[in-house]
Amino acid sequence: MNRTLARLITYGFLAVMVVFNLVPFFWMLSTSLKTGPEAYAIPPTWWPLNPTLYEGYGKVLLWTNFPRYFLNSLVVSLGAALLSTAVGALAGYGFSRFFFRGRTFLIGVLLASQMLPGVLLVGPYFKMLARIGLYNSYLGLIAAFTTLTLPFSAWMLKGFVDTVPHELDEAALIDGCCRRQAFLRVVLPLITPGMVATLIFAFLLAWGDLLWVLCLTSTDSMATVTLGLSRLVTQFRVLWPQLMAGSVIAVFPPMILYLILQKYLVQGLTGGAVKG
Repeated sequence: MNRTLARLITYGFLAVMVVFNLVPFFWMLSTSLKTGPEAYAIPPTWWPLNPTLYEGYGKVLLWTNFPRYFLNSLVVSLGAALLSTAVGALAGYGFSRFFFRGRTFLIGVLLASQMLPGVLLVGPYFKMLARIGLYNSYLGLIAAFTTLTLPFSAWMLKGFVDTVPHELDEAALIDGCCRRQAFLRVVLPLITPGMVATLIFAFLLAWGDLLWVLCLTSTDSMATVTLGLSRLVTQFRVLWPQLMAGSVIAVFPPMILYLILQKYLVQGLTGGAVKG
């Protein structure tokens, strides 16, 4: 009886969580197919009476610079994710395999840097990027997001490198490999799930950011999806069909990335928690 009750409570909680997560997406999809007057109607309709693609998707794609925003988000997010994952893997390998003075302190600094809110750092980044000529550029945004995600990437990937036995490195060195070759040929393939998990984390952080893009860009041609969507909230009204249509489109890249890499993501999130 107690076991049945516990199972019912568990399934009930999971059902509530599913509804809690799916209802906002359903409402977003429904509103993206409504006409302007119906989107503002009170009481609201759960599903559009006269579904249309033009009011939401047509206008946001044809009347705004949304395709450019989408491309900017892809370039910046993928660039930051790939760069932070690659550098984080090298840093994680160094912290795991080499013991040097100040190693523990540096690891502590990496973790402590994650406690600083982004709003405190965006001002200094603005001044630095403006001084070196990278303000309002792809390279500047990628560098900024990489510095945000790199500490976590290095710390997370260090945990995965720790799970790889030192004997494998030593065997590779005995067979004639240098340290770089031992890392690329032996360690890197074994920590691929961890790298995938890190890449997804960095991609999602850059894809969903608004504050940094708002402060580190100045022209419409460099705006990203989040900044473009925020401009649909005007002073006097909210363009709900276009806003929801753009939000639906913006959901697809993270969703597709997760569906393609979910196998490695699950392995990475579970494998990195156990050492040895």
